[in-house]
Amino acid sequence: MENVTQILQSEIFLLVLVAIVMILLIGFLVLLIKFSSLSKKYKKFMEKLGNGKNLEEDLETYMYRVDKVERQNAEISNQMQDMEKNLVKSIKKVGIIRYNAFKDVGSDLSFALALLDDQNNGVVLNGIYAREMSNIYAKPIENGKSNYVLSEEESQAIQKAINEKNIC
Repeated sequence: MENVTQILQSEIFLLVLVAIVMILLIGFLVLLIKFSSLSKKYKKFMEKLGNGKNLEEDLETYMYRVDKVERQNAEISNQMQDMEKNLVKSIKKVGIIRYNAFKDVGSDLSFALALLDDQNNGVVLNGIYAREMSNIYAKPIENGKSNYVLSEEESQAIQKAINEKNIC
Protein backbone atom coordinates (compact mmCIF):
# COMPACT_ATOMS: atom_id res chain seq x y z
CA MET A 1 0.00 0.00 0.00
CA GLU A 2 2.90 2.30 0.76
CA ASN A 3 4.28 1.74 -2.72
CA VAL A 4 1.03 2.87 -4.30
CA THR A 5 0.99 6.01 -2.15
CA GLN A 6 4.59 6.82 -3.10
CA ILE A 7 3.83 6.37 -6.80
CA LEU A 8 0.79 8.63 -6.61
CA GLN A 9 2.81 11.32 -4.85
CA SER A 10 5.78 11.12 -7.21
CA GLU A 11 6.49 13.82 -9.76
CA ILE A 12 6.76 11.30 -12.58
CA PHE A 13 3.20 10.16 -12.02
CA LEU A 14 1.97 13.76 -12.10
CA LEU A 15 3.93 14.42 -15.30
CA VAL A 16 2.46 11.28 -16.92
CA LEU A 17 -1.02 12.34 -15.81
CA VAL A 18 -0.52 15.87 -17.22
CA ALA A 19 0.77 14.37 -20.50
CA ILE A 20 -2.33 12.13 -20.78
CA VAL A 21 -4.64 15.09 -20.12
CA MET A 22 -2.80 17.15 -22.77
CA ILE A 23 -3.09 14.30 -25.31
CA LEU A 24 -6.82 14.00 -24.57
CA LEU A 25 -7.28 17.77 -24.89
CA ILE A 26 -5.44 17.81 -28.24
CA GLY A 27 -7.55 14.86 -29.42
CA PHE A 28 -10.70 16.66 -28.38
CA LEU A 29 -9.67 19.81 -30.28
CA VAL A 30 -8.87 17.74 -33.40
CA LEU A 31 -12.29 16.08 -33.20
CA LEU A 32 -13.99 19.46 -32.69
CA ILE A 33 -12.25 20.87 -35.79
CA LYS A 34 -13.16 17.80 -37.87
CA PHE A 35 -16.76 17.98 -36.69
CA SER A 36 -16.96 21.66 -37.64
CA SER A 37 -15.52 20.89 -41.07
CA LEU A 38 -17.89 17.97 -41.55
CA SER A 39 -20.84 20.13 -40.46
CA LYS A 40 -19.93 22.77 -43.09
CA LYS A 41 -19.58 20.09 -45.78
CA TYR A 42 -22.96 18.63 -44.75
CA LYS A 43 -24.66 22.03 -45.09
CA LYS A 44 -23.09 22.60 -48.53
CA PHE A 45 -24.12 19.09 -49.63
CA MET A 46 -27.70 19.67 -48.50
CA GLU A 47 -27.82 23.01 -50.35
CA LYS A 48 -26.53 21.37 -53.54
CA LEU A 49 -29.17 18.65 -53.32
CA GLY A 50 -31.86 21.26 -52.67
CA ASN A 51 -30.86 23.38 -55.71
CA GLY A 52 -29.70 26.31 -53.58
CA LYS A 53 -32.19 25.71 -50.79
CA ASN A 54 -31.48 23.80 -47.65
CA LEU A 55 -32.70 20.26 -48.29
CA GLU A 56 -32.98 19.55 -44.58
CA GLU A 57 -35.50 22.39 -44.19
CA ASP A 58 -37.39 21.12 -47.24
CA LEU A 59 -37.51 17.63 -45.71
CA GLU A 60 -38.81 19.02 -42.42
CA THR A 61 -41.49 20.99 -44.30
CA TYR A 62 -42.39 17.91 -46.28
CA MET A 63 -42.66 15.78 -43.13
CA TYR A 64 -44.88 18.45 -41.53
CA ARG A 65 -47.14 18.36 -44.58
CA VAL A 66 -47.27 14.55 -44.53
CA ASP A 67 -48.27 14.62 -40.86
CA LYS A 68 -50.95 17.20 -41.65
CA VAL A 69 -52.33 15.05 -44.50
CA GLU A 70 -52.34 11.98 -42.24
CA ARG A 71 -54.35 13.88 -39.61
CA GLN A 72 -56.77 15.09 -42.28
CA ASN A 73 -57.14 11.55 -43.66
CA ALA A 74 -57.91 10.23 -40.17
CA GLU A 75 -60.51 12.98 -39.71
CA ILE A 76 -62.07 12.22 -43.10
CA SER A 77 -62.10 8.51 -42.28
CA ASN A 78 -63.92 9.21 -39.01
CA GLN A 79 -66.45 11.39 -40.83
CA MET A 80 -66.99 8.66 -43.40
CA GLN A 81 -67.65 6.11 -40.66
CA ASP A 82 -70.19 8.47 -39.09
CA MET A 83 -71.85 8.98 -42.46
CA GLU A 84 -72.01 5.23 -43.08
CA LYS A 85 -73.69 4.76 -39.68
CA ASN A 86 -76.25 7.43 -40.55
CA LEU A 87 -76.70 6.15 -44.09
CA VAL A 88 -78.11 2.87 -42.78
CA LYS A 89 -81.10 4.85 -41.49
CA SER A 90 -81.70 6.73 -44.73
CA ILE A 91 -84.37 5.89 -47.30
CA LYS A 92 -82.91 3.49 -49.82
CA LYS A 93 -85.88 1.49 -51.01
CA VAL A 94 -88.90 2.92 -52.77
CA GLY A 95 -92.00 1.15 -53.99
CA ILE A 96 -95.00 2.85 -55.58
CA ILE A 97 -98.31 1.41 -56.72
CA ARG A 98 -100.84 3.54 -58.58
CA TYR A 99 -104.46 2.45 -58.46
CA ASN A 100 -108.04 3.57 -58.95
CA ALA A 101 -109.59 3.95 -55.49
CA PHE A 102 -113.12 4.67 -56.79
CA LYS A 103 -114.86 3.44 -59.88
CA ASP A 104 -116.29 6.88 -60.75
CA VAL A 105 -112.80 8.44 -61.07
CA GLY A 106 -111.26 7.92 -64.49
CA SER A 107 -107.55 7.15 -63.94
CA ASP A 108 -105.19 5.57 -61.45
CA LEU A 109 -104.90 8.80 -59.47
CA SER A 110 -104.54 7.18 -56.06
CA PHE A 111 -101.23 5.74 -54.92
CA ALA A 112 -99.44 3.77 -52.20
CA LEU A 113 -95.80 4.80 -51.66
CA ALA A 114 -93.39 2.82 -49.44
CA LEU A 115 -90.16 4.53 -48.29
CA LEU A 116 -87.81 2.12 -46.47
CA ASP A 117 -84.24 1.95 -45.16
CA ASP A 118 -81.82 -1.01 -45.24
CA GLN A 119 -83.64 -2.78 -42.39
CA ASN A 120 -87.04 -2.27 -44.10
CA ASN A 121 -88.06 0.39 -41.59
CA GLY A 122 -89.84 3.51 -42.75
CA VAL A 123 -93.29 4.60 -43.79
CA VAL A 124 -95.99 3.78 -46.31
CA LEU A 125 -98.06 6.66 -47.64
CA ASN A 126 -101.47 6.10 -49.17
CA GLY A 127 -102.89 8.95 -51.23
CA ILE A 128 -106.55 8.46 -52.05
CA TYR A 129 -107.99 10.74 -54.73
CA ALA A 130 -111.72 11.30 -55.24
CA ARG A 131 -113.58 14.01 -57.13
CA GLU A 132 -114.63 15.80 -53.95
CA MET A 133 -111.54 15.23 -51.81
CA SER A 134 -108.00 13.95 -51.60
CA ASN A 135 -106.50 12.36 -48.48
CA ILE A 136 -103.07 11.05 -47.60
CA TYR A 137 -102.53 8.48 -44.83
CA ALA A 138 -99.18 7.44 -43.35
CA LYS A 139 -98.40 4.20 -41.52
CA PRO A 140 -95.07 3.35 -39.86
CA ILE A 141 -93.24 0.24 -41.07
CA GLU A 142 -90.82 -1.83 -38.96
CA ASN A 143 -88.96 -4.76 -40.47
CA GLY A 144 -91.30 -4.72 -43.47
CA LYS A 145 -94.46 -4.93 -41.34
CA SER A 146 -96.90 -2.49 -39.77
CA ASN A 147 -98.93 -2.59 -36.58
CA TYR A 148 -101.79 -1.05 -38.59
CA VAL A 149 -103.99 -2.87 -41.05
CA LEU A 150 -102.56 -2.46 -44.54
CA SER A 151 -104.53 -2.23 -47.74
CA GLU A 152 -103.65 -4.53 -50.62
CA GLU A 153 -101.98 -1.62 -52.47
CA GLU A 154 -99.92 -0.63 -49.40
CA SER A 155 -98.72 -4.23 -48.98
CA GLN A 156 -97.79 -4.35 -52.67
CA ALA A 157 -95.86 -1.08 -52.38
CA ILE A 158 -93.96 -2.41 -49.35
CA GLN A 159 -93.12 -5.68 -51.12
CA LYS A 160 -92.05 -3.78 -54.23
CA ALA A 161 -89.74 -1.57 -52.12
CA ILE A 162 -88.27 -4.60 -50.30
CA ASN A 163 -87.63 -6.42 -53.57
CA GLU A 164 -86.25 -3.39 -55.44
CA LYS A 165 -82.53 -2.71 -55.51
CA ASN A 166 -81.33 0.21 -53.43
CA ILE A 167 -81.88 3.64 -55.00
CA CYS A 168 -78.54 4.85 -53.63
